[in-house]
Amino acid sequence: MDSAKKTDEKENLLAKVVSLCKRRGFVYPGSEIYGGLANTFDYGPLGTEILRNIKSDWWTTFVSKRQDIYGIDGGIILNRKVWEASGHTESFIDVLAECKKCHLRHQLDKLPKDVKTCPDCGGELTKARKFNPMFKTFVGPLQNEDATTYLRPETAQAIFTNFNNILNSFSPKLPFGIAQIGKAFRNEITLGKFIFRTLEFEQMEIEYFIQEKDWQKYFDRWKKAIWDWAISLGIKKESLRWRNHEKEELAHYSKKTEDLEFNFGGEYRELYGLAYRTDFDLRNHSRFSGKKLVYREEGKTGFYPHVVEPSFGVNRTFLAILYDAYNQEKDRLVLKLNPKVSPYKIAVFPLLANKENLVKKAVQIYGELSREFTTAFDGIGNIGKRYRRQDEIGTPWCITVDFQTIENETVTVRDRDTMKQERVAISRLENYFKKAMAAS
Repeated sequence: MDSAKKTDEKENLLAKVVSLCKRRGFVYPGSEIYGGLANTFDYGPLGTEILRNIKSDWWTTFVSKRQDIYGIDGGIILNRKVWEASGHTESFIDVLAECKKCHLRHQLDKLPKDVKTCPDCGGELTKARKFNPMFKTFVGPLQNEDATTYLRPETAQAIFTNFNNILNSFSPKLPFGIAQIGKAFRNEITLGKFIFRTLEFEQMEIEYFIQEKDWQKYFDRWKKAIWDWAISLGIKKESLRWRNHEKEELAHYSKKTEDLEFNFGGEYRELYGLAYRTDFDLRNHSRFSGKKLVYREEGKTGFYPHVVEPSFGVNRTFLAILYDAYNQEKDRLVLKLNPKVSPYKIAVFPLLANKENLVKKAVQIYGELSREFTTAFDGIGNIGKRYRRQDEIGTPWCITVDFQTIENETVTVRDRDTMKQERVAISRLENYFKKAMAAS
């Protein structure tokens, strides 16, 4: 297949995903009524549910079910000295060039090494310029240098600055980790390919503190844990690959980094990152703050633990899930979402919306199931249209309340992926769906 055809297919799939997201209430353009704002988006009711499911599953997997991980919620605005100590004010630099023809700006380290012209129109690029993507802000009423700080460009630093607090409160034994989920902000200069790269985004990060001699062992363990979690969400194995960072592209704090890349419509791009940060952060914060961020075992000399950092993008996870779930079949469009991330697990229909006894029974079933599952009630249009609507938003199971329901207290349960239907007693529905969820 030639490159032009591959590019067309890639852009076509992205366009279809974007259209579905807008039409069905997953993602909306930011500030749309004012013409929008580049690289900003709002999440609608269904998108918000998916994001919530992703974060909940991540927290359950990596924090709640582990005894060695401690969760925090660090601040978005930190003391400016944090970013000096972390190296971000000096080393967190993008290199950009602008196309003289179409005037798009490109981050040079994101382009293939052999690209010398604009990848969008082929125009000549301007001379490279350095650019720090951190957002500046001010604390207090005076907007001067002393009041300057930044919106955090990553969530990790609040973890390092709270290192001693976790030691003093919980006395953890090595190895242990500190985790958090939160917003980060970067003044991105390139087009984001929908929600792939945006001005504000959400990260799920862990700093895992270890003995220096053990770093490779734990790097490999986290590499497997990252892969396994991605697959558990319904992301396909064949869509993923690991890529090792070359020496010249390593971040200033990293000795080794690998990215788990996802095939976004024919183009592999970073989904998650795994970095060996050595003891760079704890050592630097100790030097800049004057507070020793060291680990001590009783009767032994304190030392700076080394760190392995698994970093997960919430929004990119969302996008990868949609890419792999998107299926255009002969007679329908269906999102084959894993039930654990689908916005609704179940939809309840009365067969006829103008039959009071059917509607009343459907409302009763909806009320009972919604105590345990995220459930939708849909009585608009004919039953076929309702099925297609729920297929498009990825609802795994639909329940239809019909006249037989009134006679024998059974309903029709229809499976999204196979479209098979079976009669199930109302009294068995909760256990039926619990079993189906566990098997997914």
